[in-house]
Amino acid sequence: MLYWWDRLKPQFSPLLWGIAMGAFAYALNPWAAGLVFGAVLILALLAGYVFAPVPIHLKSTRADADDPLRAILPPLARAVIEHLPAPVMLLDANQRVLFVNDPMRQVVPGDVERKHVSAVLRNPEVIEAIRQTAASGVEGQIEFSLPVPIERFYQAYTARVAADPPAVALLLHDVTTIRRSEQMRADFVANASHELRTPLAAVSGFIDTLRGHARDDPKAQERFLEIMSVEAARMRRLIDDLLSLTRIELNEHVRPDTKVQLEGIVRQAAQALEPLAASDDISVKVACAAEPLAPVVGARDELVQLFQNLIHNAIKYGRPGGHVLVTIGHNESGEVFVAVRDDGEGIPQTAIARLTERFYRVDVKRSREKGGTGLGLAIVKHIVSRHQGRLTIESKLGEGSVFTVFLPAGAPAAPPRPGSPVAVTEML
Repeated sequence: MLYWWDRLKPQFSPLLWGIAMGAFAYALNPWAAGLVFGAVLILALLAGYVFAPVPIHLKSTRADADDPLRAILPPLARAVIEHLPAPVMLLDANQRVLFVNDPMRQVVPGDVERKHVSAVLRNPEVIEAIRQTAASGVEGQIEFSLPVPIERFYQAYTARVAADPPAVALLLHDVTTIRRSEQMRADFVANASHELRTPLAAVSGFIDTLRGHARDDPKAQERFLEIMSVEAARMRRLIDDLLSLTRIELNEHVRPDTKVQLEGIVRQAAQALEPLAASDDISVKVACAAEPLAPVVGARDELVQLFQNLIHNAIKYGRPGGHVLVTIGHNESGEVFVAVRDDGEGIPQTAIARLTERFYRVDVKRSREKGGTGLGLAIVKHIVSRHQGRLTIESKLGEGSVFTVFLPAGAPAAPPRPGSPVAVTEML
C-alpha cells in the first residue's frame, strides 16, 4: 500500500488542482462544466506524469543495471571500506576485480579493476582460496608472501558476500613485522653463539692462566689483560652490530618519510672517521657536484651509519699512506649517488657477489686483526634496501675498489595510515 502511495504522491498535487479548476468552471458555466472538468483533469494527470520527479529507487535500479558494483557496494559502504587501514578487494563471480581500497593499491599497484585476480595477485594459494570460497561459500584463511620489491608476509581472509550478483571479499593482514621478528630472534641466537664462542673461549683461557702459573708474573698479566681487553671490545662490537642489523631488517619494509640532504650526512660520516684515517696516514676527501643536490627520502641516522661503514671499510682495506675519495652527484636517471673509492689491494671477482652476506670475509685473519665483525656490508645492504636504493661494487686486484650507493631523489612519502607498519626504534 505504501509503495503505491509513493508512486501516486507526485501526481496527487496536480490532481487536486484539476478538481479545483473544474469546480470553478462549473460555478461560472454549469452547461460546459462537464467538458471543462474532464479536460482539465486529463491535463492535470498528464502534467503530473511529465513534470513529477522520478523516484530515487528507479534511478538506483537503472544505475545498478549498468554498474553491478553499486548493488553490492553502495557509496556509503564504499567510502567506509576505502578508509580502512587493511587492504580489501572485491571480486565478481568470474573472479574479476570489482573494487580495491587504497591500502590494497599499495600491495597491487596500477589499474587492476576488471582484471582477473590471477593477473593481479600471482599467488596460486590465494587464487585457489578465492575459487573455493566463490564455489562453496566456505571462508578461507591462508598465509603467503610477496617477494618483490621487498619481501612481505600476509594473512589472507576470503569470504563470499551474500549479494545479487554474488561477490567474494579478500582481506589482507600484514604480518611482516611478526615474521621478521621471529626470524631475527632465531638468526641472532645462531649468529651470536657462533661468533662469540671464539673470543669467550680466549677470555676464559686467559682467566684460568692468570689464576694459575701467571699469578705472580706481572709481565704475563699485563700481556694477557691487554688481549682480554681486545677480545672484550670485539664482543661488544659484535653485539652492537648484531642488534643494529636486527633492528634494520625489522624496519626494512617500512620506508622513511623525511627528506634529508646527503652531502651533510656524508661529510659528518667522514669527519667522524678522520682520527682513524690519520692513525694509518690515510687522507679522506669528499668531493660534491657543483650543481645543488636534490634531497632524498631517508632516515638520517641510518644513512650516517651506512656511509660510516663504507668509509671505514675503505680505510681498513686501503693502502697505508693512501687516499679515500668520496664522490657525491647525480646520474642520468636522476638518482643521487655516493661513491667511496680506495686504493687498496682490491677484491677478487669471485668474492664480490658474497660481500654483503652476514659474517662473510675475504680475509678472515686480516678482518679480525682490523676489528671487523663481518656485518658491516650486510648492514649497508639492508639500509640501502629500506631506502629503495641499490649498491654496486667494482674492484680490480691491485687497483682498489669502488662502492657506490644510488638513492632515488624525490618528495617524502605520504604519512603512514592508521594501522600501517611502524618502524622499530628500540629492541629488548
